[in-house]
Amino acid sequence: MKRGELYRVFKPSRSDPKQFRVFVVVSRQGLIDSKYSTVVCAPVYSTCVGLTTEVAVGVDEGLKHNSCVRCDELFSLPKSILTNYVGTLDSTLMLELDRAIIVALGISK
Repeated sequence: MKRGELYRVFKPSRSDPKQFRVFVVVSRQGLIDSKYSTVVCAPVYSTCVGLTTEVAVGVDEGLKHNSCVRCDELFSLPKSILTNYVGTLDSTLMLELDRAIIVALGISK
């Protein structure tokens, strides 16, 4: 598992109306490689609302249609449920993801 990879997860939460949701792993690689059982992920939604905390993704990343990663909604998910690999963000999208997370968390440079 690597930072920037997308995984399809079955029923990630009871409140999610979708049966499956795709998530992007956003934790640092050191945590991902550790024995810690969870990683931080950002959900992917098929609708985009134009926030600066969204990153546009699509078929190039293994998805069926254009979507957005929502960095305002971070989740801690068990590594054990991240088994259905979908794709990976390229380096340009990783920079966009980093910027969106910085904005979402209100981190100043």
